[in-house]
Amino acid sequence: MSESYHVIDLFAGPGGLAEGFCASRAEDGSRRFRISLSVEKDEAAHKTLLLRAFLRQFSDAFPDEYYDWLNGDSEQPDWATLYPAEWKKAREEAQCLELGKKAADRIIDERLDAIVAEANDRCIVIGGPPCQAYSLAGRSRNGGNKEYKPEKDQRHFLYREYIRILERVNPALFVMENVKGIVSSSVNGQVIASQILEDLRNAGSRGTGYRLVALGAGDRLFDQSDDLAMRDFLVRAEDWGLPQARHRVIIIGIRKDLWNADSGIGLRQYPSASSQSVLKGLPHLRSGLSKEPDSLENWRGAVEAAYQAIIRETGKTDPKLHDKAVDRLEAFRARNAELDRTEQGVPGVSKRCPEALADWILDPRLKRTHNHEARTHIRSDLSRYLFASVFALVHMRSPKAHEFPKSLSPNHGNWTSGNFSDRFRVQLWSRPSTTVTSHISKDGHYFIHPDPLQCRSLTVREAARLQTFPDNYVFLGNRTQQYVQVGNAVPPFLARNIADVVWDLLQAAYMGEENLTKRVSSGSRSKAA
Repeated sequence: MSESYHVIDLFAGPGGLAEGFCASRAEDGSRRFRISLSVEKDEAAHKTLLLRAFLRQFSDAFPDEYYDWLNGDSEQPDWATLYPAEWKKAREEAQCLELGKKAADRIIDERLDAIVAEANDRCIVIGGPPCQAYSLAGRSRNGGNKEYKPEKDQRHFLYREYIRILERVNPALFVMENVKGIVSSSVNGQVIASQILEDLRNAGSRGTGYRLVALGAGDRLFDQSDDLAMRDFLVRAEDWGLPQARHRVIIIGIRKDLWNADSGIGLRQYPSASSQSVLKGLPHLRSGLSKEPDSLENWRGAVEAAYQAIIRETGKTDPKLHDKAVDRLEAFRARNAELDRTEQGVPGVSKRCPEALADWILDPRLKRTHNHEARTHIRSDLSRYLFASVFALVHMRSPKAHEFPKSLSPNHGNWTSGNFSDRFRVQLWSRPSTTVTSHISKDGHYFIHPDPLQCRSLTVREAARLQTFPDNYVFLGNRTQQYVQVGNAVPPFLARNIADVVWDLLQAAYMGEENLTKRVSSGSRSKAA
């Protein structure tokens, strides 16, 4: 058994990266990586992070009391009283601190020095600075603010905190993740990406610097370090077995004195997954009604009225959609008598879900579905959600604004401008979902459920499924905070797959190519399930 690596997780969020790295196992089942420190400033995300850090103290066998709580047999216990030693270790690991603040940095630096002393050069750093300043949506909002000064937005420079810790720790390897928008983000007209790459290459306390490695090039690592631009580090999550088209920058840096140029590491290819793979199998729900009394009877009346409007307005303009709406209305009348907003049934997955992904998500000890509660929607939005989901069944895409019947058009001044043509976007059964972002916390318009019989937006658990969080991963805080945590996270299944590549790189560095388990391609990816 090889000795595990200490992992320092920065800007950890609810722990998606850490979850994936902890799940990477050697042939004997031992953990290749163990989290020594996770740092997250958001209190709600930290509560989620802390709970998961506590559960990891039990290896693969979570306490019975945890399942009693999830299955509704008891309230959540006081973990500190029930398991004081494990809770203490979790609190040492998961720290609620803000990087870049002097008081927090003093605490963090003391922990870092202790980790380095214990690790004996078997230490890696993972994580990524907050992305709001780099994201395309964030830059669009900032562009409309005359008072916004990018050079004064400290979020542009939080990556320097990441660099500072690389300098202090001098890890064998690091993994830095960020949004696609970082490729083109600029300050005062200067693209910041090239400076970030240069700073990463030159980081480290021994003057050796880092060799940057990209994962986004075919079936092999892309390692011409000095020639790589930020766009070369883009990773398409759907190519790594995820049911989501999430494109992120992921930079791996291995210390130059450890780089094995002859390692020849191949990248494994994964079966494709679709939204259907992970959304089907979850308990069916109805949405709630807002701004009027919410009841099953009122909800059914609102949805039936929406069906009738769609049928009435599409008879001549779109006969196929008209016929599908008639068919779905009949199914709606027959099937939805018992739907509730908080069904806690046993979670499952589609028969088309790839086996490895199903094994990752499902937990046979669960008897209920946690974080699975539907939102409330106003009556007019229910009509638009219904139209979008029926339209997608017929045309295999989400409708644009001009394709909505006039009676369903919202009273928005920009509805016909073309700037918000996909203001209402339904996910498609047969394809990976669109990118799950923290915007899902604000409304469900971009995340409409594909099943018109449920007529609603995605729940926290459904968003977490698309992000590949296991069903036993509980998100704490209020529902808005839960959505934010899920949208901001690194998908754990992607993190696990990247962790396997990281392990191969480290094995090649320390033990030579003869002991490297190569990940050669096992054939073409299957078509989307």
